[in-house]
Amino acid sequence: MVKIRLSRFGSAHNPHYRIVVADARRPRDGGYIENLGHYDPRKKTETFLKVDVERAQYWLEKGAQPTATARRLLKAQGVRVR
Repeated sequence: MVKIRLSRFGSAHNPHYRIVVADARRPRDGGYIENLGHYDPRKKTETFLKVDVERAQYWLEKGAQPTATARRLLKAQGVRVR
């Protein structure tokens, strides 16, 4: 199954996440199919959340299942999530 989920990067005590499309069997920070955007939970900049809405909608139409956190972030950017 293909999932839309968060992949962690950044240094210790400074998390940043990529919003990625990945095979559910891959590790959290392993290889992914496509990078859809990024998220900074510490909100240090004005662009702490950025998502490619068109590509996210494409993957949702193809059957990708977002995780709970990814679903919340996608909705915040205006992506229609079932």
